Amino acid sequence: MPQQPEVTGFFDKRTWSIQYVVADPETKKCAIVDPVLDYDEKSGATATIHADNILKFVVDKGYEVEWILDTHPHADHFSAAAYLKEKTGAPTAIGEKVTDVQKLWKGFYNWPDFPADGSQWDKLFADGETFSVGNIPARVMLSPGHTLASITYVIGDAAFVHDTLFMPDSGTARADFPGGSARVLWSSIQDILSLPDETRVFTGHDYQPGGREPKWESTVAEQKAKNTHMSVHKTEAEFVAAREARDRTLAMPKLILHALQVNTNAGRLPEPETNGRRYIKIPLNLLEGAAWD
Repeated sequence: MPQQPEVTGFFDKRTWSIQYVVADPETKKCAIVDPVLDYDEKSGATATIHADNILKFVVDKGYEVEWILDTHPHADHFSAAAYLKEKTGAPTAIGEKVTDVQKLWKGFYNWPDFPADGSQWDKLFADGETFSVGNIPARVMLSPGHTLASITYVIGDAAFVHDTLFMPDSGTARADFPGGSARVLWSSIQDILSLPDETRVFTGHDYQPGGREPKWESTVAEQKAKNTHMSVHKTEAEFVAAREARDRTLAMPKLILHALQVNTNAGRLPEPETNGRRYIKIPLNLLEGAAWD
């Protein structure tokens, strides 16, 4: 049986995001997965409330941070990877296909000098590459579809799938962002559902359908039996048609143009300008999906 890491989730109610601390109980080494840097779009303020809560938890548990991991460049919150690296010295990592996302958004933001080579992270993981958290073996699965660069971290018996699968009562991620594909998403989900049935599945968002309490842990067996999209749409063609129809009804996330500017740069905020202030650059009329009503 695969080793079982200790997994603790931290829910951010502003963005419905779940951040994780994944620890080897034997060595006390841990990884932080998909940390959130707080951002208020109305005031333009940033804060480190959630990241500092995670750091306090790590200290209280006596853990040592070995990795700071992002599953992909997020479209709905800022990554706290750069801040946590500064505080812990731990290396940052993401999937190597992040360079495809960087090249795409470099053009959108008109950044001629932006290095779209992934050099902003300490490690770019290839599909199938292995590493460890303490003594617990881990590997990387390329899981595109939601984005070009999405990956799944399988750490012991735990799979961190972020926006590929949600909780069974919520279905699957949208696939209409630039570089997304419902057909590719179907294939990625099949790979995840091919993991052993007892594999714990940890998702990166929970939108609390029906107003229930936030949840973020299921199993592969539960996903196969109960996922509202995968258990109903049994073929690729059915899934793609349903996913694309659903996506056509969705507005763009409110922070996508803010967040990608930060997250394609590994969570680094824009450099201060001559007056000492930082500025977010918003390209107008770039994306479809405006919600006028």
